[in-house]
Amino acid sequence: MTTPRDTPVPSRRSRANGDGTVYQRKDGRWEAAGYVLAPGDTRKRVRVYGTTRKDTLAKLTEKIATSNRGVPTPSAQGSLAAFLTYWLETVAVHRLRENTHTRYTAVVRLYVIPGLGKKKLAKLTAKDVRTWLDQLRTTCQCCTRGLDTARDQPQCCAVGTCCRRRLSPLTLAYVHSVLKSALEHAVREEEIPRNVARNVRMGTPRPRRFEPLTAEEARAFLTATSGHRLSALFELALRTGLRKGELLGLRWEDLDLAGGTASIRRTLQRTNSVGLTALPTKTQSSERRIALPTECLHSLEQHRDRQRQEREATGTGWKASGYVFTRPDGNPIEGATLTRHFNALLRRATLRRIRFHDLRHSAATLLLEQGVELVVIKELLGHAHIGVTATVYAHVRLRLQRDAIDLLGQALAKPSESVSEPDDGDDPPLCAAPVR
Repeated sequence: MTTPRDTPVPSRRSRANGDGTVYQRKDGRWEAAGYVLAPGDTRKRVRVYGTTRKDTLAKLTEKIATSNRGVPTPSAQGSLAAFLTYWLETVAVHRLRENTHTRYTAVVRLYVIPGLGKKKLAKLTAKDVRTWLDQLRTTCQCCTRGLDTARDQPQCCAVGTCCRRRLSPLTLAYVHSVLKSALEHAVREEEIPRNVARNVRMGTPRPRRFEPLTAEEARAFLTATSGHRLSALFELALRTGLRKGELLGLRWEDLDLAGGTASIRRTLQRTNSVGLTALPTKTQSSERRIALPTECLHSLEQHRDRQRQEREATGTGWKASGYVFTRPDGNPIEGATLTRHFNALLRRATLRRIRFHDLRHSAATLLLEQGVELVVIKELLGHAHIGVTATVYAHVRLRLQRDAIDLLGQALAKPSESVSEPDDGDDPPLCAAPVR
């Protein structure tokens, strides 16, 4: 007869040291706890919960395995909105140009915080980001931001007629990049283990369409600038492709008219804090030295003589700013003022309306059509990578490829048989025309 003392008691399964503990709570849920790596090369105890013992152990095992790979556990407990505010005011303000920081702040305020601001930073997932971007892509901005209700006479959502004012693919990609930059800093500070925004694929948006001037239109534009006070500036923009800020930021000390070169060292822009000011170039590659066309050298010499006459006529009221292109009193020129002069010249030349930046595109397009190497154009424009030049002007390269293929087709075409005078044998044999 077997006594109760002789009945074997099943041993309680124990977990190895470091594997953590797991137990069932009074409410029926399971809880597991263990020590994992924390920021600052420390360790802390974390807890996970589940409906079954197996699921809870799986969650804890995953956290411990991640810790063993040297990845610290997230320490961020606040919302995404709180972190973005901290990032903009403490980190990004010291690392971004002022105008770029202003755009980042607007993107966060208008799009990111309204859509994802209440999410916990540590619990943000790629699915959250993708769902938010999809909603942003299909939502009318008048409806979302209440723009129509603020009008004196509503004409969109407030009267039941949606205008479907949606964000462009380029704007969506920019919003996505701002969020990625913020989360990337959170990863560097070991607030989160990975950047979930990088796992969301947006696709490559099509480059902004532009209509550069043709060779005939460019000649008409140069004719219209003749006699204008800033004719040297417009000619320099069309012949070299310099940006508006780079043109306005040129100083006489940057020009070597004897050697025919110009050094691009700064850009002139208006900021919210100090107004019109000189800033570093857009990128490190934008700081460059370029060769000046002969026509630009002549026009710059004439412009220097005209500026000297203006300085003598102004007298003590002259502002010695040192810039090449100034107002009649020597003060720097505003970008908006230059745009007004440019639009007036387009009307004078009876040309279609384009942006001032399209003069830069026109210069690059005309150079490509003349067979100039892409790497030369990249150095002239100051692009950071040649891939940028190739992407922006892909349509021009495609047209040049078509011309080259047609040329090759003509060379390989079977010569047509034609009736000619009998050959007496004295003429040299025909040879194929060279293909360039």
